[in-house]
Amino acid sequence: MKENYQVPRQATLLFFLVCGLGISSWAPMVPFAKERMGLNDASLGVLLLSLGAGAIVMMPVTGFLIQKFGSRKIILAFSILMALLLPLLLVLSSPISMGITLFFFGASVGGVDVAMNAHAVKVQQLYGRPIMSSFHGLFSVGGLIGSLGLGALIKAGLSPVVAAVAISVLLLLICISQYSRLLPHSEEEKREEGAGFSWPNKAVVFLGLMCFIVFLAEGAILDWSAVFLQFHRGFDPAWSGVGYAAFSVAMAVMRLSGDRLVSRISARNIVIYGSLVAAAGFFIAVLTPWSGMAIFGFVLVGLGAANIVPVFFSAAGNMPHTPAYIAIPAITTIGYAGQLAGPALLGFVAYFYSLPLAIGLIGVLLLVVAISYVYKMK
Repeated sequence: MKENYQVPRQATLLFFLVCGLGISSWAPMVPFAKERMGLNDASLGVLLLSLGAGAIVMMPVTGFLIQKFGSRKIILAFSILMALLLPLLLVLSSPISMGITLFFFGASVGGVDVAMNAHAVKVQQLYGRPIMSSFHGLFSVGGLIGSLGLGALIKAGLSPVVAAVAISVLLLLICISQYSRLLPHSEEEKREEGAGFSWPNKAVVFLGLMCFIVFLAEGAILDWSAVFLQFHRGFDPAWSGVGYAAFSVAMAVMRLSGDRLVSRISARNIVIYGSLVAAAGFFIAVLTPWSGMAIFGFVLVGLGAANIVPVFFSAAGNMPHTPAYIAIPAITTIGYAGQLAGPALLGFVAYFYSLPLAIGLIGVLLLVVAISYVYKMK
């Protein structure tokens, strides 16, 4: 049985790579956009709101699209849209046009995220053992390639726009070559026989709220780590994405070994101790003045947060009386509200107080996740 589904598993892994590469390529672009449009932290926070808004709007819709067309077609359509929009983020100079483009870029990311996780749940069910962390591990590998790749191509002599186009072409090639290797819609329908419509229950809402904080933490590093390192730790603009890269490396390493950890350690302990480690990482990054310690802090965030979201998605995809196409869009929508509200709120806190304080507050919220999970799962 496992051998029969090796091909769709490999294709799904590559689409997780595509999504991670696409979204992480935006991280080193943020300082360029900030300087090109002359934005302060508060204005940048409002602009970043567009990306999260696009994801939030599209995620619930994606659940219905999956039910009608199957996740395979939805993964392809949104992946292509994401790849085509990426280079535009380096050429637009109007905040309005940038905000509109970020909205559709966020919508494409949100659509891919829901569809590929729903597809991954199906492949995991067919395998009959935990493999969700490996999918998210490839997402983190994509995060590493995207955050470092753009800067490396620029250092090699390419203009930022040409570098972005090169990444976009790579994404399109992977999408076109792997589409036919995913599970067809008919195979997915077999796994949903007898599953009727139902509203998200309290357990789904709880997972969504926990995802809200974890996604906010990941989004803080995506949207603000390059700005933090460049303007508060003196990093060169071309290498300001190294913070997100360090985070992605740590997360990739933990997720690629996460399936084994999930089998040996309870999901409850992974969430509790992972949240505590990630919180410590944020505190170290902002409370120590040395650039090396900031990178070390981001590494701890990656190590701690790595397997929390895969645990949540696995739980949502296997809930009784709630099909995956209902539960997964629900927790991702609530979770990505952290992406929607987080960048803007962090921007305003940074504007009125300081960016280090804003980032440090994420560590406090992660402590809330650990404490909540202790009492909720007793």
